[in-house]
Amino acid sequence: MSSQRLRVFDTTLRDGEQSPGCSMNLHEKLTLARQLERLGVDVIEAGFPIASDGDFDSVRAISKELSETIICGLARTGNLDVERAGQAVESAKKPRIHVFIATSDIHLEHKLRMSREQVLEEVDRAVRLARTYVDDVEFSAEDATRSDRDYLVQVFDAAIAAGASTLNVPDTVGYTTPKEYGALIDYLSGRVTGAEDAIFSIHCHDDLGLAVANSLSAIRAGARQVECTINGIGERAGNTSLEEVVMALSVRSDEFGGLKTGITTQEIYPTSRLLSSITGVQVQPNKAIVGDNAFAHEAGIHQDGVLKAAITYEIMTPESIGRASNELVLGKHSGRHAFSDRLIELGLKVEGEDFERAFRRFKSLADAKKVIYNEDLEAIVSDSVHTIEDRFSFESLTLTCGSGRAPNALVRLGLDGVSLEQAATGVGPVDAIFRAISELLKTSSELIQYQVHAVTAGLDAQGEVSVTIEEDGRRVIGNGVHEDVMVASAKAYVNALNKLEWHKKRRDVDAPRGI
Repeated sequence: MSSQRLRVFDTTLRDGEQSPGCSMNLHEKLTLARQLERLGVDVIEAGFPIASDGDFDSVRAISKELSETIICGLARTGNLDVERAGQAVESAKKPRIHVFIATSDIHLEHKLRMSREQVLEEVDRAVRLARTYVDDVEFSAEDATRSDRDYLVQVFDAAIAAGASTLNVPDTVGYTTPKEYGALIDYLSGRVTGAEDAIFSIHCHDDLGLAVANSLSAIRAGARQVECTINGIGERAGNTSLEEVVMALSVRSDEFGGLKTGITTQEIYPTSRLLSSITGVQVQPNKAIVGDNAFAHEAGIHQDGVLKAAITYEIMTPESIGRASNELVLGKHSGRHAFSDRLIELGLKVEGEDFERAFRRFKSLADAKKVIYNEDLEAIVSDSVHTIEDRFSFESLTLTCGSGRAPNALVRLGLDGVSLEQAATGVGPVDAIFRAISELLKTSSELIQYQVHAVTAGLDAQGEVSVTIEEDGRRVIGNGVHEDVMVASAKAYVNALNKLEWHKKRRDVDAPRGI
């Protein structure tokens, strides 16, 4: 790979999924993986195959479908882990196994209870085993930034000698600083035997808010693969944000020697929106690049400058990341062909009954709203695409409420294909709806959080509702969209309950969550 090319390794489907409530089922992972390939990432870490049957099936399905992107499965150094990862990626046109083990004395003493010599033996054996399955092996030294530098050199020497071609230096707990991290990459690249033939990779967590800054510092020092996630999601405070690193290199190419990525930047915003619609987790308004306020100007001085010349206060354009600034795209007279074309432009692949359901929803919304925006279409698709794993389906809601009377909700749901009704009274309309659904489906889940978000501006905007529920220690987030916020609330609750059902079927193995 050219020294002027930075490889983008996306771990949204593995590390990103470890954000509380952000677990995805097979259909959702496939949908996001297709979009990540359109985005142009070089590597998709599709999951941790040994962790569960669900992860194994997802990695295998993505391996079979995608052809342009390297598909990677994560594995500890144990034989079963490596073998399971090898089986999961065996159908990929470009397979990779990503092997990791901790190297800091803190982890060796308290977690692994192994000596440094034992870890070196593990690295050699695991990487050699991985090479019997694939030619492309990446090795990660977990908690590298708290490891002894000279010992790291020994570990990476062993990994290269065994056949690894990518060496990952993770800041697993978000502990390092930019100057320190850049110096570490420089130290390793100058001392590891065979480093000139390997790619140094970086994987930073955001516990101190330094993940992107640390990554950029390491890139300056010669790292040529950055591991990141869409919207920066991930364990604890999250991972390096893909969109921030990519656009920093694009906008400030002068500071990074013209270093390039293979990312199609116009797909950044659609990818961010897709992830939010799948997980139900909205991006904070002031989030760099993809937040709602990223291109908003309220101060009079700023508005005046932007109207005269956008460059006065905008260092990039909304269009450069695929944001159309609430562009009007379709109306109630538009047909299936125009609707399909626009979805394709937005990177939304919808077929069969899902397409018909989305089109009916679009026509219904177009009759109710004067203006249909791109964000409306994204919300329609998110709300209309069903999966075979959905046990419950929302059918209808009748709500009566008003001043001086207790709200009453009559909810009709599909349960295993059978329509059932339930009425309930609550202290408010949302409480009445949720009580009716809970009684109908006999759920013991607890509502943790309820949020309403307007998809677009205006009084006729669709309401997007997110609910967080918990049952038996499992917390999930469900979302629903409708021009009636009460209907959106019912859909969000049903969506969350479907996710709980999916988790009940999923057999988790007691495995660490990775780097």
